[in-house]
Amino acid sequence: MQLRTFASSSRGNCTLISSSNTAILVDAGISCRKMRQRLNTACLTPDDLSGILITHEHTDHISGLPVFLKHHPVPVYATPGTSLVLARKVPIIRDLLQPLPAGSDFAIGDLSIQSFSTSHDAADSVGYRISNHQKIAVIATDLGRVTSIVLDAVFGADLALIEANHDEDWLRTGPYPYALQTRILSDRGHLSNEASAEFAVSLAAAGTQTLLLAHLSPENNSPERAQTVVQTALKRAHLTPELAVLPSDQCSELFTV
Repeated sequence: MQLRTFASSSRGNCTLISSSNTAILVDAGISCRKMRQRLNTACLTPDDLSGILITHEHTDHISGLPVFLKHHPVPVYATPGTSLVLARKVPIIRDLLQPLPAGSDFAIGDLSIQSFSTSHDAADSVGYRISNHQKIAVIATDLGRVTSIVLDAVFGADLALIEANHDEDWLRTGPYPYALQTRILSDRGHLSNEASAEFAVSLAAAGTQTLLLAHLSPENNSPERAQTVVQTALKRAHLTPELAVLPSDQCSELFTV
């Protein structure tokens, strides 16, 4: 199983996960043109996709869906709450939607998938645990806090893509208005570097071998700052997983699970 992000930041998110027989996207928050180009970089076309998993309905996770689905009608998997919002925002999606409650187990090709609820200010947001019956990858971003549901879902993952959205001091002293700062810092907002570091230590202690830091805010964080905070926490805990910060608006390297 392989993972590559096409974009990862508060301006757009899209991740490709593929096995020998199946390719899926998690979120579609970049333009149709970029999705096509980045699939081509992975030696794939839209016709090779077996489905698109949506974590939630915020623009940075779905902005490319209307045009992409118009040209490439691919099944879209989302929770019922997210599906209701998507059907209003993207009318073309209605015949392609596969609503499945958070906590559902389902299969797409040879990939086994489980969704899990996340704490975020969206209708019915989830993360995804994806396996090919041998290895496990987890996508867990847009987390106001790491709940027991999230910890149970990520336990035992070989690879985890987790959120490191902001530096708290930078956010509090930055350009965002107070209301937006409060939203981001809330239990239904986003994880700080420090919270991400604590999450990373829990994952690595449970055996996760690859940790990918994602969904960084361009205004309130930097790749260097996120990496330093998380790496320092791992070092203090005497843990040495592979750690990488994902690029915001270009293809990442290919990670094999």
